[in-house]
Amino acid sequence: MSWSPCPDPTLGDKASVDAVETVIVPRAVDLGEMTVRRALPSRQRQMVGPFIFFDQMGPAEFLTDQGIDVRPHPHVNLATVTYLLEGEILHRDSLGTEQAIRPGAVNWMKAGTGIVHSERTSDALKQSGQRLFGLQTWVALPEAEEETDPAFLHHGTDDIPVIDDGALSLRLIAGEMQGVRSPLKTASETLYADVSLERGGRFQVEASHQERALYILSGTLSVEGTEHGEAELLILRSGVPVEVRATESARFMLFGGEPMEGPRYIWWNFVSSRLERIEQAKEEWRQGRFDTVPGDEEDFIPLPEDKGRPRKAVGGRTFA
Repeated sequence: MSWSPCPDPTLGDKASVDAVETVIVPRAVDLGEMTVRRALPSRQRQMVGPFIFFDQMGPAEFLTDQGIDVRPHPHVNLATVTYLLEGEILHRDSLGTEQAIRPGAVNWMKAGTGIVHSERTSDALKQSGQRLFGLQTWVALPEAEEETDPAFLHHGTDDIPVIDDGALSLRLIAGEMQGVRSPLKTASETLYADVSLERGGRFQVEASHQERALYILSGTLSVEGTEHGEAELLILRSGVPVEVRATESARFMLFGGEPMEGPRYIWWNFVSSRLERIEQAKEEWRQGRFDTVPGDEEDFIPLPEDKGRPRKAVGGRTFA
């Protein structure tokens, strides 16, 4: 998913309890056929573990001849994780990958030295229409991994481990929980899970990762006695186990991990530990020096001219 302008909301943070460090109300932008809510980066917090970008796409109802149409665009020094709850997206990239992304599957695209990709609705689905609901996240890479070869990894729905325990159902996208590990090989210690709780169900978020957050997709959660609702991002306090309870049936994403060894800079679709690398990537895209996407060579998103300077992104650690 390409970065698009999405101003901060006028709403401030809600009151936090001891277990919740910050509550973020995502910025929302209406793209016409679909609303996108951006939880990260925000003024209150730019990163959670390696996660530097967190978008909710939809839910949206696409009628006949409608769909998403994200033209080829570049990334460097990051990895993207696309995860759908409903619908389908056709992914193509400059490695020659062509992959239909469907609900429950995990799609990890490591940009490394540079990659170009497009995300579109297939012609077949445009004929029938579809409902689309999903999440697009970007993960910063450790400095030693930033300039490695680009890659695309796909794990189908049946490859992703599921933990069912009474009122709890958890799909482990990345990382390890309760002795179960996802097959996704990430560049740093990362936690990412799709969690559903029936009404009255409880879930203990262990303090096994330095930085953790919950993003509520639907329903209502009580976190140590305080209720939180749909489309809220809860940054959990480091080192504190946190119990959440569904006051009504709820679905949420749990994510985080170990923070990067230093700050990252973000500008448009580029993320790097080095400002000069972003400037280099800008010039390479402007001059047409990135590889093209087979089957999607004729179209592209031009380099924006009004994005300002790169923004410095940090998580729970303080960097000089």
